[in-house]
Amino acid sequence: MSQFLYVYRGGERATSPEDGERVMQKWVAWMEDLGKKGHLKDRGQPLEPTGKVVRGKDKVVTDGPFAESKDLVGGYTLVEAKDLSQAAELSKSCPIFEAGGFVEVRPIMEM
Repeated sequence: MSQFLYVYRGGERATSPEDGERVMQKWVAWMEDLGKKGHLKDRGQPLEPTGKVVRGKDKVVTDGPFAESKDLVGGYTLVEAKDLSQAAELSKSCPIFEAGGFVEVRPIMEM
């Protein structure tokens, strides 16, 4: 088995506390299902929408993270799967798709 990082990008935010609770319950259920099937290595964490970007040789710090919200990283999870195809298949039931977001599936390089 290999490890893969799910990077959650984009998606609309909840419009009410009730909607937020409903969405959170879907995420918890999805993570629990991954865990029961032996694929969840680390739930990861959601990320705040604010931050800083440090770039260039001069290490200039600007407000960030990105100009386009559709590319904003909202969180991450570490999973285990037999290969990249299985990892991508497992991501298809992620609740982020209901909010118009997407999952970037990246293999963890073994060092």
